[in-house]
Amino acid sequence: MTTTYAVLSEGLHKRYGEVHALRGLDLAVPEGTVCGVLGPNGAGKTTAVRVLTTLTAPDSGSARVAGCDVVRDPAGVRRRIAVTGQYASVDGELSGAENLRLFAKLLRAPRARAGELLEQFGLAEAADRPARTYSGGMRRRLDLAASLLVPPKVLFLDEPTTGLDPHSRSGIWDAVRGLASQGTTVLLTTQYLEEADQLADDIVLIDEGRAAHRGSPAELKAMIGSYAQVVVADPAHLESAAAVLDQLTGSAPALDAERRTVGAVTTDPTLTLPRVVREIDAAGVPVVDASLRPPTLDEVFLRLTDRKELAV
Repeated sequence: MTTTYAVLSEGLHKRYGEVHALRGLDLAVPEGTVCGVLGPNGAGKTTAVRVLTTLTAPDSGSARVAGCDVVRDPAGVRRRIAVTGQYASVDGELSGAENLRLFAKLLRAPRARAGELLEQFGLAEAADRPARTYSGGMRRRLDLAASLLVPPKVLFLDEPTTGLDPHSRSGIWDAVRGLASQGTTVLLTTQYLEEADQLADDIVLIDEGRAAHRGSPAELKAMIGSYAQVVVADPAHLESAAAVLDQLTGSAPALDAERRTVGAVTTDPTLTLPRVVREIDAAGVPVVDASLRPPTLDEVFLRLTDRKELAV
């Protein structure tokens, strides 16, 4: 079966003076999937999105979005995509319904589409209230609804749940899953690694202007193995616990004095939790908890990029 790609780029390069933002970026995002695009500060992620949404032209290389070339047919790309930025772009003085009707008029979308989206995103009861009275989650849902007045082939989502409470975040996640199930391709950028873990079918980790790593969340986690962690009873024993984990895992442990934790990545499939506990006990280190688990996506990110901060 032949895979059809909603986003396909080859060898994208882009410079800003002395800054080489993209250094041969390759992307391949199948239709109807959610792709998480992550990367540390200065990795080139923002530039990649700007190229794919026709806001800037690449110096070399090629890219097609929804079947249209971003350089030769930017108007075609724009007709087929929607972009939802980090901050809601709705007018706070207009009601939710008025906002969507205004966007519908500008986009030449059927007026009835506004009502359908208000229902779909759980905003019907608040439709006649000024948007400034909406909670953060409601404003984000209204903003997302505005992006869907003309159903896009590809939706670019930048930080869709920044500042939202867990309940509102869950609502946005459900909406994104629903879009993908209906065939919309979603390119997601987020600093919440849990969000990418929950939503993305595949993740592309951009570093130094290239696609450094790619795969499903499970595949990326498998690349770095398991994570052994102990919580010591007394911070004075952190170094002793670290020495044990260093010997068991062969990787440098991470210490957190405030939380009294020591953790290290291991790729040894034979290492078991009982062995970790036995070795820690033999070293005379009192612990209150111990675990051996798959790594979180945050830990994968830090390991693969060798950065101390999470960023996109």
